[in-house]
Amino acid sequence: MSTPVTLRGRLTRDPELRFSASGKPVTKFAVVTSRRVKDQQSGEWSDADTTFWDCVAFSELAQNIADSLEKGTAVVVTGNASQEEWETKDGQKRRSMKVVAEDVAPSLRFASAKIARASRTGPATSSAPAGAGPWANDRPPF
Repeated sequence: MSTPVTLRGRLTRDPELRFSASGKPVTKFAVVTSRRVKDQQSGEWSDADTTFWDCVAFSELAQNIADSLEKGTAVVVTGNASQEEWETKDGQKRRSMKVVAEDVAPSLRFASAKIARASRTGPATSSAPAGAGPWANDRPPF
């Protein structure tokens, strides 16, 4: 069973791009999330509830992540989280959380980014002008 999640954190390592047997891009990356808390007595800030999330993305998203992001980048990730369980060679049970990413973006809270539309490899199917966006041919609902 999976649960929809939104993560806001930093990449712990550079994304790893690989290709499936059928040639589809697959990128694995990890995000660390934590909550900043202030000690009321000392006034010092510290991290609390630190969690490491293993993430995976497929197809064009996987390629764009590998081309755009690097270790330390602040990101926002939406996707579905599920828990994986396995047993080590010595019989110990282990668990980890994995997120299958549906959307990944750099956080613009402390940075800026210039957006460049990714090139697509298939034939164009839209009659809208280039750069008009995926909803250019949609009619308003009113």
